[in-house]
This record gives sequence, C-alpha cells and structure tokens, in this order.
Amino acid sequence: MKPFNVNPALLKGEVILEARNISKIYGSTHALKGVNFEIRRGEVTTLFGENGAGKSTLMKILSGVITPTSGEILYNGEEKVFRSATEARDCGISIIHQELNLAPNMNVRDNIFMGREIMKPGGVDYAEEARITAHLMAALEEEIDPLTPVENLRLGQQQIVEIARALSVNSQILIMDEPTSALSAAEVAVLFQVIRDLTSQGVAIVYISHHLEEALEITDRAVVLRDGVMTAYAKRDEIDLEWIVRNMVGDHFDLGSPPQGYEFGDQALTVQDLTVKSKTGIRLVDNLSLSVKAGEIVCIYGLMGAGRTELLECIAGRIHQSQGRVLLQDTDVSGLTIQQRIQIGLALVPEDRQRDGLVQTMSVGENLSLASISEFVRGLVLSPRREKQLVADSIRNVTVKTAGGEAAIGSLSGGNQQKVVIGKMLATRPKVILLDEPSRGIDIGAKAEVFRLLAENAKKGLAVVYTTSEVGECLSIAHRIVVMSKGRINAIFDSSVSKERIMAASGESLVA
Repeated sequence: MKPFNVNPALLKGEVILEARNISKIYGSTHALKGVNFEIRRGEVTTLFGENGAGKSTLMKILSGVITPTSGEILYNGEEKVFRSATEARDCGISIIHQELNLAPNMNVRDNIFMGREIMKPGGVDYAEEARITAHLMAALEEEIDPLTPVENLRLGQQQIVEIARALSVNSQILIMDEPTSALSAAEVAVLFQVIRDLTSQGVAIVYISHHLEEALEITDRAVVLRDGVMTAYAKRDEIDLEWIVRNMVGDHFDLGSPPQGYEFGDQALTVQDLTVKSKTGIRLVDNLSLSVKAGEIVCIYGLMGAGRTELLECIAGRIHQSQGRVLLQDTDVSGLTIQQRIQIGLALVPEDRQRDGLVQTMSVGENLSLASISEFVRGLVLSPRREKQLVADSIRNVTVKTAGGEAAIGSLSGGNQQKVVIGKMLATRPKVILLDEPSRGIDIGAKAEVFRLLAENAKKGLAVVYTTSEVGECLSIAHRIVVMSKGRINAIFDSSVSKERIMAASGESLVA
C-alpha cells in the first residue's frame, strides 16, 4: 500500500499540481469561473463549499473524469490534459467519489481490482488480489472477507471498500470527496490515521467534506468555493469553524431551532416493546418503546450500530420485528406492507438516497410523483395534468433548484436530490415522516433548508422523527433527543441539553 518513493522531508509543501484559470460551462451554467487551485505534496488541502459551489466539478477535472472548458493544469511542473480517469490514475491521481461507484453484485475483491486486474500466466491472479484486499481491509480495521458480495455490506462498509479501492493504487495525489459520509466515528478515526500515514510518505490529499468540525481536524490548508469562484484560502492556523461558515454562506447562519407557538396533537406514532434481530439472532433493536405526538420533532442520536436505521426501517415495514407493535395513531401497522403503511400516512426517507430513495433513470418530476402514482391512475389511464400539478407544487414547496420537472435527477446537487426524496414522501400526505440521516452528504446551507422544511411541516401537524450521527444536528429543530446505544434507549433529553450530555449518553467522548 506504499505510494511512490518520495522523500517527504525534502518535498513536503512543494506544489505538485496547479490548476490555472479553470472554467467549466454547461450550456448557460458556469460551474467554475476562472478557479486557481494548488495541491501540495505531503499535505491535506480541504475544499469547502455548498452543494453546487463547484467542488466536485473541479475534482472531476483534476482527476480526468471531465475536461475543462478553459484553463490549464500543471502536474509536476508540466502542462497536462487528462482525457480520462484512467490517464489521470496512470499518472498517480486517484479519486474517491462522493456517490458510491461499486458493482453490488460483485464481491469486494473484484470491485477493488475491476478494470486493472492482476494477471499471471493463464489468467487473473485471484489469490494475489484477495491477499492485497485482505491487507487493505486490515489497514482500515474492517473485518470484511474479500469474497463478500458488496450488496451484503452496510453502507459504511461499502464506503470503506470505495476507500480501499483508491488506496490500492499507488498515488501521488488522492482526492477524497465526502469519504466519511457513511462512516462511524471509529471508522473516521481509522481513516484519519491512514491519511496521516499517507501524507507522511509524501502523498498529497485533497479532502472534501460537509462535516466541518471533522475536516478541521485533518486539514493543513483550506480553500472555499462559492458559486464556482474561489472566495477564500488560508492555512490551518488561520481558520476556525466560524471562518469556514462565514466564507461559505455569510455571517448570520444557524441550523434553526425547535418550532414553537403551537400545541402538539394526539399520539401519532407509538412503538411498543419492539425487538429486531439479525439473521444470526443479534438484537439490533432491543425491547424498545417510544411515542411521538402530532407536530412533535424527535431526533434519534447514536453511534454506528446503535440500531437507529433498523428502528426506522422496521417502523416503515422494510424489515420485520421479532416482537412488539407499531401503531400509527390507533392502527396497528405491524402486519402491513410498505405501500399500505404509506397509504395510511407513514413515510420513510432512507439513508442512501441514491440506492433507495431515487430512480436514476427517471426525471425530477417522475421521482417526485412516484410514491403518489396511484392518485393519478384511473383504471389503466394516467392523468398527466394532475401529476404535473403535483410535481410543480412539490418543487415549489420543498424549494428544489432545478430547470423543471423534466430535468434529469442526476443534474441536481446532492442537497437538491435529498429535497426531491423528502418532497416525494411529503406528497403522500403522511401523518408521520421518518428520516434516516437526512443531512448525509449535503452542505450546511442545504441542511438548514431541509431542517426548515421539516419545522414548517411540524407546525402543520406532521410528526417528524429523524436520525443523525452529528450531535450539533440534535440541537437544531428537535423538541426531544432520544439517545440510542446497542439497540436500546439510553436517555431522552429536551432541547436544552448540552452536546457533552448527549455524547456521554451514547458512549462517545467529546473531542476538543
């Protein structure tokens, strides 16, 4: 797993790649506007910016995925034009993309070496590939068998496989676009140690993350992009969280507060003695009881493996309980299908929007109307007029920034894609909405918009339950914070609680 042979004592801080006046134009959209950007050997350069600021576009240009409209790239002092990701990779530039790019039907080993198999006389050297894969998993402290199908891994483990694939290439520059979006705190700590090991060997890291405090821990230099323009640049000792947020979104900003000025309604959701077991009999949710009133916002916080996702998926009908009941108002939904639960007012926004929340081949409008399609069908005839009206209303209500309902879902930023998933479920007119990590992979501005949207709907009587692994998000709009650990509720707090008490209840220590 060693990168190119370099002398970090001599080369640390040397500019290895320089992008000059990079612009990228898509039709009438200027994604990048004359950006100048440097990457230095043996350092972590962190790139901050809201969704749509141009971060991923710039990184795709530097890694050969797309070509710039204008500008030049100097690599090791020579002008380069990368016509493909393969060309860039062969020169020593690798990228971990924000959205997972794995083949779920293939095993871990084959995903890591797909397109660059290790050959021996007679064919592929699968044994050597498996050995290297096992070595990478050990370095990342993950007990994953190289022959495990990727589709059998949880999202965080799939993210680890994506990271391992990039690490398996001997790179001078490693670009990490949201590498920790699905990782637990322990997995993030391991990744950061890997990053420190790589930089000590002279590898240059470009790091993109919406987890601002987390990114500050690893960065050497920070760059902020806003609307396709580089607006700020500084060394680590010159920046703090306030500096990042101010340069990203302006001086006055917060994630909101619990909506007030109204009374909660009757019990909307009741979970009684719920237990969910894994295939091997492990209790993922252990005899848990919880109730939520109409208009109330409840945040469920916990570390990876606490049982948050399993709880929400069981309530929504995606997995079955071993015992217990789920009531929507006074109706026991335990035996109902997912579709039946949606029809009576129970909606789930899943953690992985790409895999479970969106259909990538459909337009923005088709995704928004998908869960409500039965409302537009009479016999075998679909009413396009009613569907078009719902799409227009949803785009307006959840403030999706799009050219229109006909636009490809892939043309939207991560934050706007997430609003489409939320809008799709709100269009079913739910009584209770469950959101699993609704802010995963979206910037701080988009987070604020999502939380504002949830708060507005709570005022109208919607019961909201959301999970998060970011303690700061617990203290945004939630009226109550439920802390889970090992499938159980450890504590329940109101909105006046401190970060330290929340983290202590989860078994997590606060890192200064």
